[in-house]
Amino acid sequence: MAIEVWTWPTPNGHKVHIALEELGLPYTVVPVHIGAGEQFRSEFLAITPNHRIPAIVDPDGPGGKPLSLFESGAILIYLAEKAGALIPKDPAARYTCLQWLMFQMGGVGPMFGQYGHFNMYAPVKLPYAMERYAKEVQRLHRVLDKRLSEAEWLAGGEYSIADIATFPWIRLPERRAIDLADYPNVKRWHDAIAARPAVQRGVEVLAERQRKGTITDAERENLFGNTQFQAR
Repeated sequence: MAIEVWTWPTPNGHKVHIALEELGLPYTVVPVHIGAGEQFRSEFLAITPNHRIPAIVDPDGPGGKPLSLFESGAILIYLAEKAGALIPKDPAARYTCLQWLMFQMGGVGPMFGQYGHFNMYAPVKLPYAMERYAKEVQRLHRVLDKRLSEAEWLAGGEYSIADIATFPWIRLPERRAIDLADYPNVKRWHDAIAARPAVQRGVEVLAERQRKGTITDAERENLFGNTQFQAR
């Protein structure tokens, strides 16, 4: 039975698309247009009280019972364990993988997201915030570059969900005023992942639905305004 993926073409959505493609797990896409406020619909809130994409519903979960799950990191761990791939079996290597997955969840994602917000979406440009997050984006690239000077992949010698989680945030570096040539180990890693057919399929999911042009007032309200604080 196919896994339902409630998603939108964002870096967090792409993580799950890529993992499903890499693992060869059957899935169906349920688009959740976050700019239009569809993340606040009751059917989506029944799956994730945090009204953030992605979320999944696996009709064949543990014990053969349906399982709904939100938070992209938790979803990646679940999918990898379900398929028995993309997460190391050696205990020490497994924890290294989870370490770098959490690095993405707690560092790369939030900090890159704040960079994007203050540079592209904030109605008022705040130089302090823009400088703070630009420097943090650069710092995190340096951390990744050091790690990838020591190992082929983030978890070590094995491509894993840690790489899948991080890659969508590193692609399209021009959006963060980053030149990957300044981080040669990150560039080597990025290019190797970008060349994988499953990754190419994953980033194409809902690609035609990506917003073009500047953000509208209605989209800004749905993404960053009071609507999100009123959702139940």
